[in-house]
Formats: sequence, structure tokens, C-alpha cells
Amino acid sequence: MQVLILGGGTVGSSIAQRLSKSHHVTVVESNPARKSTLDTEVDARVIIGNATDGATLFQAGASSADVCLALTGSDEANLVGASIAKAMGAKRTAARIFAPWYRETLAFDYRRQFKIDRLLSLEYMTAMELACHVHEPGAALIENFASGELEMQDVVITRASDMLGKALCELQLPPEVRVAAIQRGESVWIASAQDKLELEDHVTLVGAREQVESLKKRLITHMGSRRNVVIVGGGETGLNLALVLQRRDHKINLIERSQERCEYLAQRLTKKGAQVIAGNGRSSRLLDEYGVGSDTTFVACTGNDEFNIISCVEAMSLGVTNVLAVVNRPDYATVIDRLGITEVVNPYEIMGRQVEGFMHRGALLFQNSTLLGGSLEVIELTALPGSPITETSLRDLRTPKPTLFAAVIRENRVLIPNAKFVARPNDVMVALTTSNKIAETVALFEPTLR
Repeated sequence: MQVLILGGGTVGSSIAQRLSKSHHVTVVESNPARKSTLDTEVDARVIIGNATDGATLFQAGASSADVCLALTGSDEANLVGASIAKAMGAKRTAARIFAPWYRETLAFDYRRQFKIDRLLSLEYMTAMELACHVHEPGAALIENFASGELEMQDVVITRASDMLGKALCELQLPPEVRVAAIQRGESVWIASAQDKLELEDHVTLVGAREQVESLKKRLITHMGSRRNVVIVGGGETGLNLALVLQRRDHKINLIERSQERCEYLAQRLTKKGAQVIAGNGRSSRLLDEYGVGSDTTFVACTGNDEFNIISCVEAMSLGVTNVLAVVNRPDYATVIDRLGITEVVNPYEIMGRQVEGFMHRGALLFQNSTLLGGSLEVIELTALPGSPITETSLRDLRTPKPTLFAAVIRENRVLIPNAKFVARPNDVMVALTTSNKIAETVALFEPTLR
């Protein structure tokens, strides 16, 4: 594929290096010194110029690009650059953004207005990855879509109830959630209407966030237990993590050095049980004062790798066993293993996986092969005008087996499709299928030759 990357900084260069192994990559970079480094370290064509200059983008091949990734350090430059590339003919575009208001759609939908296919927030994706590891007993967030309104969660059934032993079609499930997959022992499969749940099954729930939480209460015994979570670092990563966790009623202590930033954080974290603390997250005395101990999940997500690592060591000295750290430098891996930190999250690795999942043509928007076990794939597809999915109900559609259309995102609203559902052009559908059925599933979303 022809890939155009706008910005050759830390993020842009890491993505260029990753993609250049299997794609033709062109990088637009405004700094001559960075160009020299890129020429040496990355197998890509590098052009000096501005990411928002039409002449530069034309020279870089925006009109014939399969994918344009705007990854400069400026949100505005990324939005404009990706939009220009799209107007020139780039088939698919994505823009990296930092400011949270660019992701929110209540006041203004920037992605839609700028005609950009995907917005990539390194900080938000890192927070969601951390949230996957800060889970309550029996449940774990494994993915979310539509700015967090559509969630996919893995739940272990620990409650004996009248839901067990009955076919899924007989259960009165909330209208905006469904059981998408079941793992029993070593076997994992896409759930069907006739499947029956058993105690200790791992089930994957997909749906609107509040409905997923409602169904969990019927499946998990210890929903009332609240996890004590201490987050060090009140930047966008720490804030997004705290916002997700407070929705699950965890007790949150968010430690941030800047008093000014603390005031902003306190305005955003208004739910009972969330506390913002001005202080040094490396101070064992401060951590001890706020009850950090064996029952605590500790997360260090400042912008400084060394600070995060040392903070985790301080927490472990107080008896914490579940310790998570954000670390950007891969060469710290050996040191981290020796220290015994539970989980390390690398934002650039997360961004790389997201970008690789985005590298598709046509109706297939995104593919994730790592969320579920076995050969199951989670894919996002867009319904193109004139495609079978927009002209036939799901009941009458020749859907390859096994495939489950789990949820639909329509203008940022979450819908759970039933047998009578007919998609509209531009609907985005989240589906579960097997790797050998992806091509047949995608064909349902692409225009039929007449």
C-alpha cells in the first residue's frame, strides 16, 4: 500500500519504521535535521515541507495514497493536513489529536466535518489499555468504540442465576447489549441464539456501556466490591483513565504535581469516590498517607519513564502487588522485568497496533486479531452505498458462518441489530468472525456489481 505520513517526529518516525517493512512509505517533515535522521534510520521517501501545504502534499503523492496518517505534534496541523489529503484523493485518512474536545462530538464533530476516517489519541488509547488491566474481579474491559459509548467486556460468570442453562434467545437481555462470544475451558466460539451459559464461562459482552454494566450485575457475584486505584500523573492519560474507572465506582486517588492542573482535574472528576491530590507520586510518605497497600492497584502514567518506574518501586515497597507503568523506551524492558512491575504499557506500541489494524482498503475499517482467543477476529466495517448489507435484512442476508454482527454505530449512537435490521450507508458495524471468513463478510459491505 502507498502510505503518506505527515510528521517525522517520535510518533511519525516509529510508525514509518514499522510500516516501511511491508508498505511504500513517504514522510513529510519540516525539520531538515529530522529528515537526515529519517533518511538514515527509515526505509522511506522523505520530503521537506509543511504538513498543511497543498503543494507539498501533492508532491508527496497524497492523490494516490491508500492511507494518509497525520502524526505531527500539532492537532490543528493534523486535522487540516489529513483533510487536504482526503480532498486530494487519499483513500483513507487518520489524524493524531491530543486535545480532548476534538474527540468529543456533542458540540462539534471534527472528524465528520473534516472528512477524516479516524482520530487517533495516543493518550486516550494508552488510558484504555491501562483500563484493561485495572479490572474488577470477574470482568475486564477489552475494547471500546464510539468514544467509549460502545464497550466490549470479558466477564467470568461467578453468580448462579436463572440465566444459566437457558438458550440465549430465551433470556431477557437488555436491549442494547448482547453476548458475543463464549469461552469454556480451552474452547472459544461466537455465541449463537441456542447457546446456554454455564458457571465459570468467560463471556464477551458487547453493547452500550450502561447496558453492559447492567448485565454484568446478573452474572458476577462481587459487583459491590470497589477497587482502590492510585494514579500518578494527571495528564490526559491519567485523566482519561480516571474518567473510565470512576464510571465503574472504583475509589480513585489521582496524584498530580501541578496545583493548576489539579484544579482542572477536580472540575472533571466530580463523582463521589474520586479524589485529586497535589503532590509527588514518588513520595512513599504521601502514598502511605492515602492508604496505598496490598489492596491497591497502582498506575504510574506521567510523561517521564524513569519517574514512572521509580514510583512503582515505591508502591511495591508498601506492599502493592498490582503495579502498572507507562514506559515509552523499549530498552527498559530487561530492567522492568527484574523489578517485578506487573504490567508495562508502551504508547507507541499501542499506536502501532492501531495503525496496522487500520491498514485496509474498501469497507474494512479496522481489524483486531488479539482481543479474543482462537481464530476469532473483531472487525469494524462501513456500509458502502449499494452494498448487500444496505439492501437486505440480516435475516435474509447470506452471512458466512460463523459471523456475528454485534453492534452498529450510527452517527455516534449505539444500536444492537436484530434479524430485521437493514444498515444505512455509512453505518459502522462491529462484527465477530473467523479469519477465513473475513473476505466473505467484507463483501457484504461493498457495492454489488450490477
